[in-house]
Amino acid sequence: MSELGSFDNPVKFKDQDSDVLLQKCLSSAVLFSDTVFAANQSSLGIPVDPDPKKAVKWLRPKEITSNAVFVEGTMGTTDICQGQLGNCWLLAALSCLTMHPTLFVKVVPSGQSLSESYAGIFRFRGRLLFSYSRTTNEFWSALVEKAYAKLIGSYGSLKGGIISEGMEDFTGGIAYSLHVSSRPPRMLWRAITASLARSSLLSCFIQAASVKEIGTVTSEGLIKGHAYAITDTDKVQKASEEVLLLRLRNPWGFVEYCGPWSDKCQDWDFIDNAQKARLELAKVEDGEFWIGIEDFCRLFNTVEMCSVNPDSMSGEASDDTATPSWTLSSHQGTWVPMCSAGGSRRYPRSFWKNPQFQMILSEKDVDDYDYGEDEEGEEGDGEDDEEGVVVAPMSKTEKQGEKKKKCTVLVELLQKYRRQKDKVHFLYIAFHIYKVPPELQDKPGSLDQQFFSNNRPVARSGKYRSIRSVWRKVHLEPGSYVIVASTYRPNQQGEFFLRVYTKTGNIQGFQDFPCINNYSVMVMSKPVLPEDLFRVQKWFDEKAGSDSRVNAVRFMDLVNSVLEKDYELPLETCRQLIFGEDTGGRGRLNRAQAEKLLTSLRNLQSIFFQFDEDSSGTMSPFELSLALNAAGVECDNVVVQLLWERFGAGEQYLPFCGFVSCVARLQVLFVAAQAVGCVSLSRPDTSAGQTC
Repeated sequence: MSELGSFDNPVKFKDQDSDVLLQKCLSSAVLFSDTVFAANQSSLGIPVDPDPKKAVKWLRPKEITSNAVFVEGTMGTTDICQGQLGNCWLLAALSCLTMHPTLFVKVVPSGQSLSESYAGIFRFRGRLLFSYSRTTNEFWSALVEKAYAKLIGSYGSLKGGIISEGMEDFTGGIAYSLHVSSRPPRMLWRAITASLARSSLLSCFIQAASVKEIGTVTSEGLIKGHAYAITDTDKVQKASEEVLLLRLRNPWGFVEYCGPWSDKCQDWDFIDNAQKARLELAKVEDGEFWIGIEDFCRLFNTVEMCSVNPDSMSGEASDDTATPSWTLSSHQGTWVPMCSAGGSRRYPRSFWKNPQFQMILSEKDVDDYDYGEDEEGEEGDGEDDEEGVVVAPMSKTEKQGEKKKKCTVLVELLQKYRRQKDKVHFLYIAFHIYKVPPELQDKPGSLDQQFFSNNRPVARSGKYRSIRSVWRKVHLEPGSYVIVASTYRPNQQGEFFLRVYTKTGNIQGFQDFPCINNYSVMVMSKPVLPEDLFRVQKWFDEKAGSDSRVNAVRFMDLVNSVLEKDYELPLETCRQLIFGEDTGGRGRLNRAQAEKLLTSLRNLQSIFFQFDEDSSGTMSPFELSLALNAAGVECDNVVVQLLWERFGAGEQYLPFCGFVSCVARLQVLFVAAQAVGCVSLSRPDTSAGQTC
């Protein structure tokens, strides 16, 4: 079976299986009613209109028009028109998608109908109230929009977005912005033409100077702050002049550009019919129009591109139809407050706790300069964690020379689930890449605070930006690296997706950071204090049963007579400690085991005191990691996060008994792993402990 999440084996949203649901509806002759995205106000995600006459009605397509069809003829850019919802960004992306049938069928699977085998259910992989088709009885675009609203929680969540979001979600590609002013007009036209030829999705917009300007129409008939799809490029010959054109589409389906080369412009009178037929010039108000590249560069500010792979990001045309020369590694991650959400480098005490991903590059490649590449990063507005650092820029010649000596890597960090229900809230995010020196490459565990204090990143995504994704294409020397994904401020909850593209042939490896256990050396090897020997002996003489053993209750009384009052252990923790001992299945301790555990608890209490820096009697996740290291147990952030979720019980701070439970649980896991011969993906540690 194909990999889960691939085109042939997609992840089932909310565990809904469309084939199973379809067959169930057909066999019962009952139309599908979606319990996950019910026909109610919650799914609309917009306030209730106080006027009863304006109440929203949920209707099936054939209740709207009796001759409803899924697709009328073929799917095209003019099928899509925007209704009352402010989601031009999504519909512009969908317009772009219709230009690429192989990509489109991945989003809108073929063979679906409102007549044959109709059960009220449709499946998608990524005048009505919201979107509608210019053909009034065609419903595919409205149903795609509903599927997207279901994915993110409601229709209301679709309001006000960035075109690149829809593009990335539809294709799984890499989205990025290109300032129109960054290229001469003819060079920009060539870059757009090449990108379209490589199945990239493209759109554009005019930057509004203020909120009040959004939606205003210029004297040329263009709308500020509004998303347009770029659907084609072409050229025409006007006398001796070659004119380079772009075809754009307004998702509204009306309000068109009225300048040179617009539908009704007299420029077309000087173009022969053969050229007009090739361009399929239609002088109708359908939202689609042609515009010259010079006027485009004068009137528009930004082009949004989405490439299905890094090769498509090149601005140069290519005849290469070979298999894409890139390898992709994908990684899921989370920022958990007080645990793995360490913030930016402005917070050195916690930055090192952010999720770390180790990357190994082993073979150089050659990568010529390409215009779609944002070598220095699209910084934009945002928060910077750099202070007083000035780097002299390299010349283009120097830059090309450097790149030919290195490994080409493209890294994208994308935050998840920030557009939900009635709000959209993107965190300020960025990533940093560090070179790991040889002496640390075999060191188990995540890199620590000292490393990040003493080393600067060799690359980064740029400023922290409050957008869905940030990316950077970099050129690195062969070696071992670590990628750190972070939010600008610490303790911000979030989930993310990290994608790393490397050139095929450059063997790329991502290593799991192992856990290492030296607990027996660091904690258990210390001798039993004379007073504890006497105390345990006396206790067993008085409390032990006929088998010379004590149960969990008796053991709890013993340790709590030794530990300070505020650090006493509950019965459950004592049971966990006993579970980690070889009691022959009896759940009762002998004298030697009790002596060993009592000594270990004294040592753990000393470690707890050492890392409870504010003397609060509790420990944060950051302090927990350091305390575990002091106890001889080195774990990566994922393990610490799981421990915290298990023993922190949703609290921000962990008491001493929770710390003991974490250690006890880890010891059980290490023993179990050792029994089955567990090995790490990285080189095993050669010290006294074992790796897992």
